[in-house]
Amino acid sequence: MMFASGIWVLAALFVCAASTKEAGNSYEMKVWRTNDRSLQEPLALVYTEIENLYHQQSLMKENMKKAMMHCTQTQAYKENGANVTSLQAGSGPVLYPFAQDEDSEAEARFDPCYHYTVLDQAWRATNFSTKNVACDKRVNWRGWYRLFYRGRSIQMPELCIKKERCGTHAPLWLAGGHPSLCDGIVTRRVCGHWNNNCCAFKSPPIKVKACKGNYYVYQFVQPKACHLAYCADVNTLVCGWCRKNEICSSRDKINWFCKKTKSRAKAKVHFFASYPGRLSGKVNRIQYKKVYVNVGRAFNRRTGVFTAPVAGVYQFFFSTQSGTNGAKTDLWLVVNGYWVAVSHTRISSSNSVGNLSTYMTTLRKGALVYITHNCGNSWANAASNTITFGGSLLLERR
Repeated sequence: MMFASGIWVLAALFVCAASTKEAGNSYEMKVWRTNDRSLQEPLALVYTEIENLYHQQSLMKENMKKAMMHCTQTQAYKENGANVTSLQAGSGPVLYPFAQDEDSEAEARFDPCYHYTVLDQAWRATNFSTKNVACDKRVNWRGWYRLFYRGRSIQMPELCIKKERCGTHAPLWLAGGHPSLCDGIVTRRVCGHWNNNCCAFKSPPIKVKACKGNYYVYQFVQPKACHLAYCADVNTLVCGWCRKNEICSSRDKINWFCKKTKSRAKAKVHFFASYPGRLSGKVNRIQYKKVYVNVGRAFNRRTGVFTAPVAGVYQFFFSTQSGTNGAKTDLWLVVNGYWVAVSHTRISSSNSVGNLSTYMTTLRKGALVYITHNCGNSWANAASNTITFGGSLLLERR
């Protein structure tokens, strides 16, 4: 009404109206002034404009009413499992016209995400086994289907399923994984498990599409033989909603739920050892006798080898005190058989000198690290701690 009042104000102020008349490809505009025309003709145009606005307003109200009814029906379908249509005797396709404008409505007219048959059969679940085996070769598959399990949306398994599951002998699973939204309609292989062969039955490929709303539709076809049936993966029903600190768990392999995992404490790894004696020439692996710190028990004092207990970033250090005969002395840090860092000293005088080297690297779980005395002379005693080896875990990687 505010818009209509504005029109009245314009009419009162300018006392004019405009109309267009098509003449070929050009348009002709007539403007009336108070000296040329009476108020009746421009006011008539104002009335016409107001009527058009009322008509548009009524159309908008009607569209909003339809949209609200559609939202209510969609919510009821999601919340009330009893309203789900199953592919049983007397059932048929379920259509969902989710389009919100003319362009999307035209697109949805041919989109299988809006035109599919609900397939809700509990025996298709991957945790279901029965003596009454099903055969999808006997089903007259037509169009597209969306899998449900007791009224809740579900999808096909992407991994091999044990035989005698999904209510049949050889359960059919999707090879190649599900597509993403941007992939559109894709073709995927379907395999049936039998005699310890996950793809013993190579069923004809099917078409799959990912839909907005985190669900998939499938264009199922008849398998080549009996008894084969398409599976519905119950793990995706629950486990797809589990958080990062949760795992999908089940006591009876039927009812699944998200279970919080116990937070694993961060691994603490620190060690420091020394060799209280003299070393001369080549020593393949120094066996450090005195161990002062061994948090995590990753260092072996008998062998002198550190074994990485977890994957992560480690920092090591090693030192020596060279002899007095002027020869060079080299100690090497060895990681998985590779010499990666050296502690090198060489002096020409009769004095001795110490040297400390450090090295940081990323290790996998089980990596082996030790020190080799390649050449020269090193000395130490019980109190000096000049021939040492140590390290720490800086960052654990999972």
